Amino acid sequence: MQPIKVGLAGYGFSGQSFHRPFLSHLKEFHIEAVLSSNKEKVLKDVEGTTVVSSLDDLLQEDIELVVITTPNHLHYSMIKQSLLADKHVIVEKPFVTSSSEGKELLALAKERGLHLSVFHNRRWDADFLTIQQLLKEETLGQIYTYAAHFDRFRPAIKDRWKENKMEGAGVLFDLGSHLLDQALTLFGTPEWVQADVFPQRNPEKAEDYFHITLGYDVLRVQLYSRSIVLDPGPRYQVHGLKGSYVKHGMDRQEEDLKAGRNPLSEEWGMEDEENWGTLTTISGDDITSEIIPSEKGDYTQFYLGVYGALRENKPLPVDPRDALHVITLIEACKESAESGRVITLK
Repeated sequence: MQPIKVGLAGYGFSGQSFHRPFLSHLKEFHIEAVLSSNKEKVLKDVEGTTVVSSLDDLLQEDIELVVITTPNHLHYSMIKQSLLADKHVIVEKPFVTSSSEGKELLALAKERGLHLSVFHNRRWDADFLTIQQLLKEETLGQIYTYAAHFDRFRPAIKDRWKENKMEGAGVLFDLGSHLLDQALTLFGTPEWVQADVFPQRNPEKAEDYFHITLGYDVLRVQLYSRSIVLDPGPRYQVHGLKGSYVKHGMDRQEEDLKAGRNPLSEEWGMEDEENWGTLTTISGDDITSEIIPSEKGDYTQFYLGVYGALRENKPLPVDPRDALHVITLIEACKESAESGRVITLK
């Protein structure tokens, strides 16, 4: 087996915690070089790698795949430069900050015969995989309401790019990318979008609140993110004609990555019983409620899928057209919030 030679562009929180562990532990990959201003930190985590100070230098290294984990407003230019250097590209979500940029990059990747994908890792959350399985088995019947929350309690605003008013910043690009991608994965394109998006903590900073409604015939999808929520309540609520599934708590993989746990360990992605969801179903006049185990979460499937695409000509784990669709929906949400109107989608 020939490992994929990787150049990791960026070594902040995302590069260090979300990408380096998989690229280091999976034998299918080898980190040849890292773009970072903190050489000491990189070499502590990735022994023997080459540390460079510019994307130009990174692209001169013996690599075939660039993994981009830099701030959102840099994604477009760095993806384009990497594709023009004939490198395959993986980029942290969100894909780009405008759909026009995304369309240009998809065309460029196709023209040059290169793979381009986006790290929408929360498709492999334990609870989301559980919901997918319930829908696949039609356990809940026709779905009428789907609600997903990504709430936090963060009264203080940090002085960092994600929370300052700049291109690609704010909670809609950050957490909204996850929730919109999950909704599209489950239900496809909505007929219309209505959104409330604004900076609730400080009007001079990036937006930190959203409430999005996606309309699908009789189905309503409600997506929330709020920064002042001490008791977040259910993470997911899915209600259908045959039953409901209600789930509290977050997938544990992010915390395990930050704690330095091995993503290849046997217990990886297994939720504790206290975080399992409740399934309530009806049959005739009988209503049954039970706690059901969550599926095994596994972000490694993204990178194994990337290996399959590059080495075995299999489909990418995240089609870049899906990631572009997320950006199109973000634009519709912003338009709705600014105009106070429902936005009908083509």
